[in-house]
Parts: sequence; C-alpha cells; structure tokens
Amino acid sequence: MTIVRLGYVAMSKYVQNASPSQTMTFKQFDKIADREAAVRKLERIANHNLHNTLRILKHNAASDIYFYRLTSRLIPLANHEELLDWNYLKPLKENLNEIGEYVKKHQMRVDFHPDHFVLLNSLRKEVLRNSITTLKMHYLLLKGMGIDPEHRCVIHIGGKYKETEKSLERFVDNWMVVPRAIQKMIMLENDDTSFTLDDTLFLCEKLGIPLVFDYHHHIVHHQTENWEDNWERIIKTWKHSPLPIKMHISSPKSKEKIRHHADYIDIDMFFHFLKEINGTVPQIDCMIEAKQKDAALFKLIKQVQLRDDIDMINRSTFRLK
Repeated sequence: MTIVRLGYVAMSKYVQNASPSQTMTFKQFDKIADREAAVRKLERIANHNLHNTLRILKHNAASDIYFYRLTSRLIPLANHEELLDWNYLKPLKENLNEIGEYVKKHQMRVDFHPDHFVLLNSLRKEVLRNSITTLKMHYLLLKGMGIDPEHRCVIHIGGKYKETEKSLERFVDNWMVVPRAIQKMIMLENDDTSFTLDDTLFLCEKLGIPLVFDYHHHIVHHQTENWEDNWERIIKTWKHSPLPIKMHISSPKSKEKIRHHADYIDIDMFFHFLKEINGTVPQIDCMIEAKQKDAALFKLIKQVQLRDDIDMINRSTFRLK
C-alpha cells in the first residue's frame, strides 16, 4: 500500500531565532555609501540564512522529517537589476556545500516554490526575463548544494489576464525561450483563483511537466469537481521523474475565508484524499502548507498515530493499509 511522507515549509516553530529569510531592501542597500560594504552586508545576511537553514535541517533529521521546502528568500536582492554583477555564489560556496552534504547524507527531499512574481506566461517581456532570472537563481543554488535540480521547483502557471486559453497558449510559447536545464527543474501546481487542475493538466501533458496537485486549491477552484477522474493522468505526468509524486495539503481557515490556509491540517479532509489514492502509487510526498509549519506536522502525526488504518514508518512517514 502507499507510503505517505510529510514535509513542511521553510520556517520552524521549534528552532528559535532561526529565520532563513532575513532580508535587506534595496532602499537600505542604497543608503550605504560604500557599495562594497553594502555587498558584504548582503553576503553576511545570506550566509546567516544558510546557517539557519542548516539548523532547521538538523532539527528535521532529529525529528525524522525528510521532506522540506527551502525558502526562496535565502539570498536578498540576488535578482535585483542593480546587482546583476554580484557573484553571490562565491562567498556562499562553503555553506551551500555543507547544506547539500547534509541533505544527501540524510536522504532528504528539498525543493523550492518561488513567489507569485514568477510569471512565465506574462504579456511583458521584462517580466518573463526577470522570471527566468529568478528561476536561474534557484537552479544555481541547487547546483551549489550539489543537488540535482530536476523537478525541484514548483511554480504556478501565472496570470490569467481574463483570457484562459490565450494565457495557456502564451505559457507554451514562452516555455520555448526557457533554457532546457531550467525547464527540467519545473513542476506546475493548480491554483485557487486562475488555473484549475484541468488547465494545469493540459500544460503538463503537452510540455512534459510533473503536476503537483493542490487538494485545497482544487476544492475552492475547479472545472470538474471529481479530481479522482484525473488522478491517473496526474500520476502519468510523473512517469519520467526520479522523485516520488508530490502534492500540497492545506485546510481552509474558515467557511468565510475558504482560500486562506488554516493553522493546522484537517485530518478528515486529508484522509478523504489519501483513501482515494491508496495503492495507486508506491509513495506520495505531501507538503503541508499550514500557518503553524512543523507544529502542524507534529500535530497531524499525533492524530495519525491514533488511527488503525495506517502503519507508522517513522515520525513523519506512514504506510496506508
């Protein structure tokens, strides 16, 4: 039966003073008269973020958590147009390598999910160019860690621009200018306002991209309510991936704020999904998108342990009976 592995996003509620997303605005950067000194400050912040990332990874390993989303804010201003000459990888090499070695030693799955400003179907050439630059940064960070970038970066399709079909077609056209190495890094996710599972499947099947199914997004935004009818198609988008199929799980904050993520996971909602897919794949990696981060994972596992339809494998992984 199917193995379920849980992960969480970026921040830990248990590791104190360990934000991996400390930043510096360009306005702050520009106020420092000595540009070299300003760059050195950026490098200190970036290395501090990497140091905290390693602290979180050690916490994860101690808690049997082997699936984790790295923050996309590790390197402040890395893609800013005024800093494109900054070789940020060189001063980060040692810390990036240490993270990569730790990930490989503990056989962890790590990946990224860039912010909403990555729009590969944008109408504007400069937005597309900046999006590709941002994706290149993620690619270089993974390479700097010695981690194979294939299928390590989840993005949304982009903007709908009031014309779904034309927006999908523009994604296909723009995809042709994305470097092949970055194409291989990408996974696509259905979203909660613009592009449904059906829309996302269209692109994933046409372009050979794995689809990360977001169950919560599908509930609040869909063309066809029964996602189960498309599950085999979702699985097939992963047929050439070296990684297990991946999905996102979150729960609505309330009936009034149905699109917002709750602090924790509704276990009944989650197991409604798991019962439907049990036995269809050997393993599924489930990324928890909840406000309470690893605390939400720990609470969910405590609830899972009380069930008689699972066998625990470790403190974040179980097998469905």
